[in-house]
Amino acid sequence: MSSVMETPASTKPPSVWSGLLSLPELWGAIAIAFMWMAVLFACIDGGDFVSVNGGGTAQTTTVPSGIFVAFFASLATIAVARRAFRRETGASDHSDSGVN
Repeated sequence: MSSVMETPASTKPPSVWSGLLSLPELWGAIAIAFMWMAVLFACIDGGDFVSVNGGGTAQTTTVPSGIFVAFFASLATIAVARRAFRRETGASDHSDSGVN
């Protein structure tokens, strides 16, 4: 006995959007862009970190909070970029280029 599988009558070709939404590079770029937009808004609307030195002198040190947000966004940018934009390398890639 043999069985025959029928193909569906209406097979649509994959849309352009389904191909774009499956690209990790696209999502990595979007994530990095939103991280740096958060830094921009933190610099514009964010408060300041104020340190008051005691001892009667009442000296204060003020640091914009955007500096700290930018530091952590740069660390996150490195992590996302390494994950999203990495190249898959295999043994066959090195043999074609002549590098041992």
